[in-house]
Amino acid sequence: MKFSENWLRHHVPTTATRDELAATLTAIGLEVEDVTPLGESLDGVVVAQIVSAEKHPEADRLQVCQVDTGNGTVQIVCGAPNARAGLRAPLAQVGAVLPGGINIKAAKLRGVESAGMLCSAKELGIDADASGLLELPADAPVGTPLADYLGLPDASIEIKLTPNRADCFGVRGIAYDVAAACGGEVAHFDATPMPALNNEALAIELNAGADAPRYLGRVIEGVNAAASTPVWMAERLRRSGIRPVSFLVDVTQYVMIELGQPMHAFDRDLLQGPVGVRRSRAGEALKLLDGRDVTLDDQFVVITDADRAVALAGVMGGFDTRVTDTTKDVFLESAHFAPAAIIGRGRKLGLHTDAGHRFERGVDPELPRIAMEYATRLIVEVAGGAPGPVVEATLSEHLPQPQPIALRRARLARVLGLKVADAEVERILRALGLAVEPLAAAEGWRVTAPTRRFDIAIEEDLIEEIARIHGYDRIPTTLPAGAARLVAPTETRVDEPTVRRQVAAREYLEAINYAFVDEALLTRWGLAEGVVPLANPLSAELGVMRPSLLPGLVAALGRNVARQQGRVRLFELGNVFTADGATPWVGGPTAHGHSAGEGAPLHTQRVAAVACGAAGTEQWAAKAQPVGFHDVKGDLESLAAVAGARLEYRASRPGWAHPGRSADVFRVGDDGAASKLGWIGQLHPRLQRALDLDVDVVAFELDLEPLLDRALPRAGGQSRFPSVRRDLAFVVPEAVEWGAIAATVKAAAGPSLRDLVLFDRYQGKGVETGFKSLAMGLILQEESRTLTDQDVDAVVSSVTQAIDAAHGARIRG
Repeated sequence: MKFSENWLRHHVPTTATRDELAATLTAIGLEVEDVTPLGESLDGVVVAQIVSAEKHPEADRLQVCQVDTGNGTVQIVCGAPNARAGLRAPLAQVGAVLPGGINIKAAKLRGVESAGMLCSAKELGIDADASGLLELPADAPVGTPLADYLGLPDASIEIKLTPNRADCFGVRGIAYDVAAACGGEVAHFDATPMPALNNEALAIELNAGADAPRYLGRVIEGVNAAASTPVWMAERLRRSGIRPVSFLVDVTQYVMIELGQPMHAFDRDLLQGPVGVRRSRAGEALKLLDGRDVTLDDQFVVITDADRAVALAGVMGGFDTRVTDTTKDVFLESAHFAPAAIIGRGRKLGLHTDAGHRFERGVDPELPRIAMEYATRLIVEVAGGAPGPVVEATLSEHLPQPQPIALRRARLARVLGLKVADAEVERILRALGLAVEPLAAAEGWRVTAPTRRFDIAIEEDLIEEIARIHGYDRIPTTLPAGAARLVAPTETRVDEPTVRRQVAAREYLEAINYAFVDEALLTRWGLAEGVVPLANPLSAELGVMRPSLLPGLVAALGRNVARQQGRVRLFELGNVFTADGATPWVGGPTAHGHSAGEGAPLHTQRVAAVACGAAGTEQWAAKAQPVGFHDVKGDLESLAAVAGARLEYRASRPGWAHPGRSADVFRVGDDGAASKLGWIGQLHPRLQRALDLDVDVVAFELDLEPLLDRALPRAGGQSRFPSVRRDLAFVVPEAVEWGAIAATVKAAAGPSLRDLVLFDRYQGKGVETGFKSLAMGLILQEESRTLTDQDVDAVVSSVTQAIDAAHGARIRG
């Protein structure tokens, strides 16, 4: 927010110096980012008029001007391209010292005497424009000191506002804070209603519900649209960072900067009526004031004329109904739009406007009437015209209603750590424009915030107001007292730092990615269904919440590979988000996610890792091998071992995964029940090409919560009876997975089976095409006795029959 220092002092008279004012603004939370002094040294600079301008006899680019100073005529040699007879411009007389230390002396330029200098705005230190002389209005009084005429010296102050202080997007809103901090009072503001001089009006229809609960319109007939913007208005706008355009446009900008209420002026003759407010329709076209043609979806709010969209509500007006110098009748708009209806709409179209910036953060719903009367008076005073009646449409049920808040004296003292005098509390609150009523029994006060203060809703908000105005530097520093209760960490759960250390010990580097991703990226992964869109994204490329950690991790891996990193290993712990009721992609229906409430997105904490390049670091004793499924599986097993988890893998083929190199990961409980945790595997070559990756990527992603549970370790003895190993080789169809065979073996072998080892897989001579040979070792042992040959043979027979029946396998000869 940028504004003129003199403009602020007009609303809140104060004896504070400029430096003190800037320091006070920063101290109360309105951080001053820049103060630009304007017109600090203009003694000897007056308003002058060029009487004649003749070509210099010795220089093509110079002119010899006779200039009326109001106290006689002097000769000036000038090289400005816009110097011409009749122009009124600033003249620095002999003896003046301009900003930057320029001393004005009588001189002879190419043989011609010159007694002073006609100046540009940049030479005077009041603007950056150095393209020519500063052109003053034709009615500027010749001979008047320029500083008096332009209201100088002044300063342009720019403050950085936090999103909750939308009330300070107007000079008058800032004035309340200054009044409270400096012990002053905000000057009276004249918003006397302008009487209607005719019956000309346009009907207004509200069809956007809570998005647009208030809309005011007024017709002003017979306006001189070509009237010049008054110099005081133009200068205040210029010092607020807005370049004057034309009076009817400038007046709406002026009211917005002063009060914080955006407005818009339509050419009445280009409207049929009625004027309406509704949601846009998908595919609806609109030409904006900047000349761009945009196509809307159904998420915008538009202003309509006989149902034809003529403006983008709260963002920008339309080109077809704009005011020009030929406009005679004006339709003036002043409205209240809900922040939720405006947030992000301009950004969708690549727009950032002052109006949208204010409506996104919240504008006082009571301001439209005040702004309408004020703008009407300014227009009539400068450009003439006859105003009609103000037509107002309101949906009162959708307008915020201030509620009284109890501020307890004891609570205030406890939170701040000091006692603030009652009189000071009441002075601060009233200076800020709050209604204060003492409560009975000396408990405190009942405070009602004005409608412009959206940020004041609870008692702590009032305490914050007292603290920042009373002065944070006056609050004592007190160390907390009391003993901290030490709690021993539980052994039944693995903490997150341990997970991070374990994965990092496997040579993975931790990555931190945005929780927002590009929906186009998720579409390439096949993960775009059920995503949670953002109402106000940082950019179009960060428009939805991530449903998986892998797209962001793989993108980070790709950036590293593109920078000549051949061996990349990254991991991340973070939340993923799905719409309420949607199915999480990894775990299917799960109880691992958490929601903030009904209808809120479901968020689940996960751990994911990606790897590419060599399996191990380069060395002389062994050839480099590319990282594969089993390398990453080993890393995952080491992580599971920290929690004592037994994992099981079942082949799966999600769209992003390589066929035959992908598996769902399950955790097997002590009772044999398996719950799905996530996925492990290699990315599909088609996806890798779409992501511009020329390396194979192996990854896993698991729900973290069920992986962290750890059973208490219990000591157990080893059986004192010997174990027996029997090796078996089966020929099975190629399509049969080892996981399925292992499950069959474990079920058939019974409690005597201590371990099952796959030690060979063979295809080739002796094994027919379409089949494979799997050799496994069964390790059998009992706790109470030595196994006999008959016991072992019975187990082997049971296993052989079960594999034959379930998988069509036969013993390899």
